[in-house]
Amino acid sequence: MRLCLAQAGIAFARVNPKTARRFAEARGRLAKTDRIDARSLSHMGAMFGLSADAPPCPVHERLAALARRRDQLVDARASERRHLGEAFDPAVRADIEAMIAILGERIAAIESAIDEQMQSGNLAEGARRLASAPGAGKVTALALLAHMPELGTLSPKAAASLAGLAPFNDDSGKRAGRRRIKGGRPRVRKALYMAALGAIRASSRLRTFYLAVKARTGAAKAAIIAVARKLITILNAMQRDKTDFR
Repeated sequence: MRLCLAQAGIAFARVNPKTARRFAEARGRLAKTDRIDARSLSHMGAMFGLSADAPPCPVHERLAALARRRDQLVDARASERRHLGEAFDPAVRADIEAMIAILGERIAAIESAIDEQMQSGNLAEGARRLASAPGAGKVTALALLAHMPELGTLSPKAAASLAGLAPFNDDSGKRAGRRRIKGGRPRVRKALYMAALGAIRASSRLRTFYLAVKARTGAAKAAIIAVARKLITILNAMQRDKTDFR
């Protein structure tokens, strides 16, 4: 959609749909039709002073589409593998195994297309650079390049927030609630969480950081998320400075 708008010369700004809906509800607009939504979005843009987004890069847009398709196929294969563990009838098992094989072939084909697309522009160098960080392999680099092309142009706090790794306060009066992460881009957060697990094993510095946070909070998951947040800060700086991990 964004690419079509850009090709038609129509300026646009991308906003969180939940934010747009809450804006309408805050103004007492509970009904929802295309005409009402269009008017509400127009008012929201004017009130918030939204500026037009930069036109999307066709190379990045195609990479993102291929990456999304790969994720869909990988999820489908994982689902079939779970079904295989529950199937005892030989015919059913044979059918599931055939489907797993087909999905494997489609994943290989999509990954081949991704590898070809990665040769466009500066994607190959960016992927190589990102994969040099501990815990960040080929899949992590793909997720970041496809779903977070802004990486390298953001402040550390903005990078963590966009990745869905920024903790938000939950305080009221004298009550100090536990800070939790929310929002951001789920696929990026998932990739960084898995990368953090690898980084804790591969990097003594990040492992020491993980153990310190875990000892302070008493929560292993919170410590892993803290490592993921530190990792996105490191990766953002690497892209900004065009340097490998040191």
